[in-house]
This record gives sequence, C-alpha cells and structure tokens, in this order.
Amino acid sequence: MRALTLLLPSLYSAVGANRVRHFMPRRKSQTTTRSDETNSSASAAPDGILRVGPAGWSYPDWAGYVYPSRRTKGFHEATYLAEFFDTIEINTSFYRPLRPDHAAQWIDRVSANPRFVFTAKLWQRFTHDTRTTTSGSAAADERAVRAGFDVLRSAKRLGAVLLQFPFSFHHTTETVAYLSAVLKRFADYPLVVEVRHASWDTRETLDLLRANGVSFCNIDQPIIGRSLAPSAQATSPVGYVRLHGRRYDTWFTDDATIPVHERYNYLYTAEELAPWVTRVRKVTQRAGETFVVTNNHFQGKSVVNALQLISTLNGAKEKAPEPLRRHYPQLEVIADSPPAEPMLFPLEKGSKDVMK
Repeated sequence: MRALTLLLPSLYSAVGANRVRHFMPRRKSQTTTRSDETNSSASAAPDGILRVGPAGWSYPDWAGYVYPSRRTKGFHEATYLAEFFDTIEINTSFYRPLRPDHAAQWIDRVSANPRFVFTAKLWQRFTHDTRTTTSGSAAADERAVRAGFDVLRSAKRLGAVLLQFPFSFHHTTETVAYLSAVLKRFADYPLVVEVRHASWDTRETLDLLRANGVSFCNIDQPIIGRSLAPSAQATSPVGYVRLHGRRYDTWFTDDATIPVHERYNYLYTAEELAPWVTRVRKVTQRAGETFVVTNNHFQGKSVVNALQLISTLNGAKEKAPEPLRRHYPQLEVIADSPPAEPMLFPLEKGSKDVMK
C-alpha cells in the first residue's frame, strides 16, 4: 500500500470541504492520553483526514540518502517525495516570501498525486519581529506573502499556514496583543500557531486560538527549562503536529563550531514515536484535517520517521525510497517490497528503532 492520505468519514467543516474526498474505514485507537490532551466530546468524534510528511525537501545532505545520487533528467525533489507523501511543509517561505512562479511550478510538480496538499511557513518577519504590524512596510510585506500563498490556495493545494514563533516569544500582555493582530491580518488562511515556551500552556491561549479559528501546533522538542511539553490539542478544523527531534546537546547551543544541521540530526525510536501515534489519533478525532510534519531532517531522518508513522497509523507496509532503505535498515520492517540492492548494514533483530 502506498503511503497515502489516511482517510475516514467525517462531519468535516467548511474548511477544505470542497475538495474531492476518498474515504476508507480505520479502526480507532483505544489508547488514552493525559486528561489535558483530550475531553469526553473529543473521544466520541469521528476521525478526519490525516496527512504525514517531512518539512522541506531541498537539503544537500539528502543526496544519496533520500534522493538517488545520480538523478535523471527533469528530476525534481517535490515530484519524487509526492510518490511517498501527501504533504510537505514549505520551509523557504519562512526566509522570504514565496514567489508566485515558484508556487505554480511546485503545484505542477506534485500534480500526479491528486491528494497532495502543501503547508507553508509564514515569513519570519511576522513571527520574529514584533514591530512588523506597526511598521510602514507591513502592508507591502503582507502583499508579498499573499502573492505566493494565493497561488497555492487557488489551486486547492494549501492546507495550512504555520506561524512559527521562537522560544524567546513568551506569553505577556504585549505578545498576546501582537499575536492577535497577526492572526487578524491573515485570518482568511487556515492558520496554525507554533509557540515553544511553556508560558503559552494556558487556557487563555487555547481560547484565543479557538476564538480566531486558528490551530494550536502540538510539538515535540527537547524539554529544556520552560520548553513547551507534548500535547494533543485541536483548536480549529485543522490539526497540526511537528516533531523536531530531541538533540538536547545542540538545541540551544551557541557553539559556532557545531554545524546548524546537527540541531535536527536525530532519529526517533519506536518507543519515542508510540506516544505521538496516540496523540495524532486524538487530534484526528477532533479536527477535520490533520497534518503531521517531521522536522528532524538531517540525512533524511525525517523521511524515515514519517514513513514509520504512516505505516503504524495505516496498519500496513509502505513504499520507501530505495536510497534511504540502504542507509536505514529500520525501513525493511515497513517496506512493501524487497530491496532492489543489498543494504549497507544488516537488519538486526530487536532493533529499538524499528516501528513494530
């Protein structure tokens, strides 16, 4: 079975409801979670659409790991990944506004998968500079952001816009006012807010997001100091989960000698992913459409863990990139066909990294 969208009948809201839906039954999880992650009405709700995929696709270290070392003419990373996933989170829009022509090209690149939907990060100017909403350039910045996003939305290929705030963005009267202003500015998009500081773990935060029809991003990150802990919240028709890895030694490092990619050089084990499978199922019971994004991207580890999650949630074996299988024998347990070439490392029985 391909790693396709996980679908169940749902009393789905108007958000994205005009898309063509194909549904298949899936057994609901019987596992319970912490009382602050669910409620009685959520446990009775039907499951919605679930898409799992990696954050980004343009990484030099993916050559020979995720992608073939030798690429055929016309090869494109998004086209390749769309064979295995129904979503990818666009990273480049965080660093600069997405160009409309690039958006149009990417839509064409994933056209072979009709279930595919992008998510995209909002430009960091709106999440890392709290003066943005009052500066003279705010209107022009907004127009630049919308130009690319609107191309995706018009093609029904935009599932969510992620507002990723830094750990330094703490809950205060001023930051709540700023967040409210940004949410109003982009209110016509399906918004998702990611905060990383535990000061936002309040009923007031959830109420603010619900009142604005905005999703709370459930994250996995190294828990250092007052880092936000894992959760299974759904505050809008769009559910969202992001897994960043658990590199405690590099997450907040100021050591200039450590490469930036080491922050995301982490492969989740089966034991670490299992609680997130439960949380994801809880979110899908409460949201019409849920996205799970793996951001531990170094050397394709995000792709490995995304495929493992899909296989577990689907209860079936999945197609896996051949180069990746040669580097990560954990994938042989979930792969739907024998490897085309011998693996670099033998698969050991009882490996802790294998999703069972």
